[in-house]
Amino acid sequence: MVTRPTGSSLQRLAEESWDRVAAGSVLHYEGAQWTGSELAERIRRVSGGLREAGLRAGERIVVCMANCPEVSITYQAAWRAGAVATPVLFLLSETELRHVLTDSGATFVVTTPEFLPKVTAAAAGLDGVRGIIVCGEPPAQDGGRELLRFSQLETSEAAGLVDADPAALAALLYTGGTTGRSKGVMISHDALSSASWAATSTSHGESLRCALLPLPLSHVYGLMVSVMALHSPDPGSTVLMRWFDPAGWLRLAADHRVNISPLVPSMLSMLLQQPLEDYDLSALARLTSGAAPLPRQVAEEFGRRLPGVEIAEGYGCTETAAIIATSPLGQARPGSVGRPAPGAEVRIERPDGTVAGAGEDGEICVRGPMVMTGYWHAEQETEHAIRDGWLHTGDVGRLDSDGYLYIVDRIKDLIIRGGYNVYPRDVEDVLLGHPAVLAAAVVGRPDEKYGEEVVAFVQLREGSAAEPAELVEFARARLSAVKYPREVRIVDQVPLTSVMKTDRKRLRATLTG
Repeated sequence: MVTRPTGSSLQRLAEESWDRVAAGSVLHYEGAQWTGSELAERIRRVSGGLREAGLRAGERIVVCMANCPEVSITYQAAWRAGAVATPVLFLLSETELRHVLTDSGATFVVTTPEFLPKVTAAAAGLDGVRGIIVCGEPPAQDGGRELLRFSQLETSEAAGLVDADPAALAALLYTGGTTGRSKGVMISHDALSSASWAATSTSHGESLRCALLPLPLSHVYGLMVSVMALHSPDPGSTVLMRWFDPAGWLRLAADHRVNISPLVPSMLSMLLQQPLEDYDLSALARLTSGAAPLPRQVAEEFGRRLPGVEIAEGYGCTETAAIIATSPLGQARPGSVGRPAPGAEVRIERPDGTVAGAGEDGEICVRGPMVMTGYWHAEQETEHAIRDGWLHTGDVGRLDSDGYLYIVDRIKDLIIRGGYNVYPRDVEDVLLGHPAVLAAAVVGRPDEKYGEEVVAFVQLREGSAAEPAELVEFARARLSAVKYPREVRIVDQVPLTSVMKTDRKRLRATLTG
């Protein structure tokens, strides 16, 4: 493993790493492939093209695309020009995208034809946005604003790098905004490098030579992945999916003899609905899960159907460039998200700020080089989140005596019924034990008598049947009188956010709207 470099910007790290990385790395995407050398040359040329188009050091460039090689190319080309990458998920609404463009002060947007109408509408009237760059769209005029082809940028001369201070801003990432207007999270060059190095150092192995990437690159995770190869002595090959679909994932995993793939729990649940046994997955060694707690039933079913595959959970957030804890190869512990990642310190705090003991629940706090600089133009919120050098995540968890971290739930999702704490995950795990239940989400409903009442939304397996009263009794028999849901609603699908987490905000709105 390469030693974590310090005192180096991402573009300097890339310049020093490309010769080593290019020797064995290959990117596969929709039937095409590129070597590391070819990608490095594209990055150098796109960086030159961005500068010719007017991008200046320190400016923000928004990337709004589905997965494709050009996402990571744009990130590294922007860094090479001394600019700041600002990824946004293509599922954002026009209003949400306009907020990002306005708040960040972005000067350029890179997108693809299917999202161009939304991008141009969001940028309408924003004089600060000087150009929109489109992969595959011919140059045109839009209200006086020039539209450039991405391929046009690549015809430029390969440009040298504009170096940056390692503490300078490398990325501005906007949180999902599930509790209000999204905030910009400032990630420095050193923070992103530290996070990607930590992820690489715990996931690299000789047996893991081919990775399948279905998660969105226009997200904090994808940003980190774009840098991971620069830390690996032998990055191997990567298969990139435009977006996740379970049948397509299985075909690619079999065809490319994939060894490892990062997923989220909802994706793992979807895969379990497929005929896994019909595909040759003999090369698959490890699946990693993050973004949300992995239901015990999902992990156990994978263990039965793919007994040779390690299911390893990890944990991070936007404010830590996607990593806080990770499960080293061969050391995953069921129910745990692993140990603190290399370079990260984790402690559990009681409500009074004292440090909790082993096995005791409290707020998860972290410090280390991967922690954000702060929130963009939000000093008060930054001071609330980072206190005495520790980032307060807003998540409840505990550490065992071996230093393994367990996630209990989000503090903001806690239901307080009659003065007693009810964690939605506890209730969801029980409901998922019912043979007819495919997915479950639990939220609190305002209640005059108890303050909040526990309500469950349940999605049934195809071909299965269950009545709400039956599910209430099922949970009642397995939970305390405080915890079991008094109301169960059967839904066609439990709603997910753009990053495939349970959308509790939407569910709460159905109860109060």
